[in-house]
Amino acid sequence: METVDLRSDTVTRPTPAMRRAMAVAEVGDDLFGEDPTVRALEDRLAGLFGFGGALFVPSGVMANQIALRLLVAPGQEIVCDAEAHILAHEEGSPARYGGIQTRTVPGERGLLGAEELEAVLRPGNAYTVGTRAVALEQTHTRGGGAVYPVETLRAIRRLTGSAGVSVHIDGARIWNAHTATGTPLAEYGAPVADTLSVCLSKGLGAPVGSVLLTAAESLPRARSLRHGLGGGMRQSGILAAAGLHALDHHLERMAEDHTHAALLATGLRDAGCAVRPQETNVVLVDTPDAEEVVAGAAREGVLVTAPGPRTVRLVTHLGVGRQACRRAAGVLAALMGEGRRTRGVPASAGHAQQWKESEVA
Repeated sequence: METVDLRSDTVTRPTPAMRRAMAVAEVGDDLFGEDPTVRALEDRLAGLFGFGGALFVPSGVMANQIALRLLVAPGQEIVCDAEAHILAHEEGSPARYGGIQTRTVPGERGLLGAEELEAVLRPGNAYTVGTRAVALEQTHTRGGGAVYPVETLRAIRRLTGSAGVSVHIDGARIWNAHTATGTPLAEYGAPVADTLSVCLSKGLGAPVGSVLLTAAESLPRARSLRHGLGGGMRQSGILAAAGLHALDHHLERMAEDHTHAALLATGLRDAGCAVRPQETNVVLVDTPDAEEVVAGAAREGVLVTAPGPRTVRLVTHLGVGRQACRRAAGVLAALMGEGRRTRGVPASAGHAQQWKESEVA
């Protein structure tokens, strides 16, 4: 029985063509600024998003934390959504490593608007901490892959600009936002943010790496912060080559992931499952006992996660095709379909088979 892994788009593995590109990559010592493949990746992404500088780092967490420290001094404040990745999944790093205070605002599916932010930004004085940056997430992980409309980002930028507040965008899945809306990458970049992190190892399918985008004058400090956090690498062009290959060959195909996620969402919804709104490659389903569903699905060879006690998450990616999604829909419909969780009815193999053969799923 083939395993269908929907835990995250980080489980993708390098394709044979990507491995070949990595094998022949020209390399040098990146700490000396001498790796030509790293420089090519950084220059390309800086150009795509309209920034003056870019820095290749091992992980999205590191990219985010360097960005925050570029924008916010110890003892100062950032404002972000209450379910932001930088708070929920980054080990308290803003406080631990940056001495940064955080204020949170509940957003609809993780998205904030200019009006909500205007009500909480503080100028600061001798007796109060001032807000120095707003952190946004594109797409929003815990919001089910929700996409920030570019008009909202522009409105936030106008507000923060007038208030002297910077903007950081955690763009780990910004490629999915671009794919879903057709918005040019440049409009998601420098016009609406001071710093932006983009991930290469999620939907793009590279094995390792993120890139921090910032102003050219901020690069020396960013490189110093990367080194201090243990992120300095040597012949890292082998990894950067995977990112360049992904940009050339995996970005346009990302629409397939969204189609597969929509098929999963439709199939589960038709089976009576409580599926939240789905825009990109992330599907969230509410269920009374998420861990029980995760365990039951794993026994059938379908891997999913539970980001909360009553929520199951499915993420499509280049490693999961249409037939795999059909099988996953059947297994999950049997576990979470209408009435099964509330009436204690066990999963039915026949029901699963019905969904495997369904044209909808």
